[in-house]
Amino acid sequence: MTGTTDAAPAPEPAVAPPAPGTAIRSAEVLVHSPGRNFVTLRLTTEDGVVGLGDATLNGRELAVASYLADHVVPLLVGRDAHRIEDTWQFLYRSAYWRRGPVTMAAIAAVDVALWDIKARLAGMPLYQLLGGASRTGLMAYGHASGRDLPELFDSIRQHLDEGFRSIRVQTSVPGIDAVYGVAAQPSTSGRYDYEPAQRAPLPAEEDWDTRAYLRHLPGVFEAVRNEFGPELPLLHDGHHRMTPIQAARLGKDLEPYDLFWLEDCTPAENQDALRLVRQHTVTPLAIGEVFNTVWDYQTLIREQLIDYVRSAVTHTGGITALRRILDHAAQHQIKSGIHGPTDISPVGMAAALHLDLAIHNFGIQEYMPHSAATLEVFRTSFTFADGYLHPGEQPGLGVEYDDDVAAHFPYQAAYLPFNRLKDGTVHDW
Repeated sequence: MTGTTDAAPAPEPAVAPPAPGTAIRSAEVLVHSPGRNFVTLRLTTEDGVVGLGDATLNGRELAVASYLADHVVPLLVGRDAHRIEDTWQFLYRSAYWRRGPVTMAAIAAVDVALWDIKARLAGMPLYQLLGGASRTGLMAYGHASGRDLPELFDSIRQHLDEGFRSIRVQTSVPGIDAVYGVAAQPSTSGRYDYEPAQRAPLPAEEDWDTRAYLRHLPGVFEAVRNEFGPELPLLHDGHHRMTPIQAARLGKDLEPYDLFWLEDCTPAENQDALRLVRQHTVTPLAIGEVFNTVWDYQTLIREQLIDYVRSAVTHTGGITALRRILDHAAQHQIKSGIHGPTDISPVGMAAALHLDLAIHNFGIQEYMPHSAATLEVFRTSFTFADGYLHPGEQPGLGVEYDDDVAAHFPYQAAYLPFNRLKDGTVHDW
């Protein structure tokens, strides 16, 4: 006797297909240089909704552009634009080689572009999808600098006139030809946007002397306090150039001048090193602009060795990842201080502002206004007034990209400088 059996039903797909119109139709990597180099990812859904993400990595832009174009873009077309968490985990885990600035900047660009799309589809500014506003504005700090005290005082007054109510102070040091953060000092190939990257075939060599710096800086802050009083929040960036014991000394020497924070006082790849600094000073510490994942912060947050998280949305896996880091930091009374120089594009800045507005443990936002050329390519809706930033009320990030203008600004090779000590040893810049 013979008989027939019904065929087994086909298994359900592991992932449901995207809703009509929400699949990613195209993914474009845009590399242009309106004043400085930027890498932008533009995702477009089948229904024509556009999302933008920032993938700029200062001095290594083409590495991220290639990572995106050659390895990530082919994975995005056809994916559901609504599946932000799933896409983040897919890009992070499927590559096997995890972490690092190139990988995490690429993931960040995808993540931010997807959040932009989701918020545009919702008809809301992005911060509303992150839980709504936790404050009415975002205190920002500006970058004052000078080759001597009169020039520094003029720079501080200019920033106060522009509306800043918190000021980072950077200064030249006698005996050192070029110091990070001093916009007015001479340059072999021209600085632009008050950023140190220089358009040249090779990176510029600068000099450094830590002992001269440690001798000079406390007197600068004493003079600034005497001139501008005790109320003005003052910040300073050590830019990774000190050993832990040198950083501890500087933090202690600056205590009389009540800094808002001392930033990147020592290289923090060795997180344990911050224990020594913390033992010797109560000057608040900010760390993290070169960090890329929560793993870079484990000891620093758990042991409360820092006071502010300095990572950028652009370099830390996007809004999804940085929100997790900041929520973790909040459990230890650590606040945000998101990285915001002009090598973070207006797309990356807008993403930071939406996140700033939503989180509870906001601290302060770094803000360097972009050049006029940059703002012709990236049309923004965020505002700055009376010391406070706001991302605006446009749906999504509130940033539009102008292809016609961008076409006039092709990529130009640029490098960050590097340091040598007086004996010729390469040093942390």
